[in-house]
Amino acid sequence: MRYVFADCVLDTDAHNLLRHGSPVAVEPQVFDLLHLLIRNAGQLVSRDEIIDVVWDGRIVSDSAISARIAAMRKAVGDDGRSQTIIQTVARRGLK
Repeated sequence: MRYVFADCVLDTDAHNLLRHGSPVAVEPQVFDLLHLLIRNAGQLVSRDEIIDVVWDGRIVSDSAISARIAAMRKAVGDDGRSQTIIQTVARRGLK
């Protein structure tokens, strides 16, 4: 399936991300996290759901989650300050 948003295309069949038509290299967990957020566009995705889906319920540190979120934002051309594509809802999760 292909998801088009902002200036990006996430192709889950080819397992790639394009930005401005050019491939963007992302780690598998970053891809999975982005796919999770896209499947739930406009809805809050909790930290627990992120851990269940991306890390298969394994124990993971907050810094590991934060690093994947930062890498995902960078891959789609967003940042933690503007949050134009990926929004953080304090102490709740991501949209």
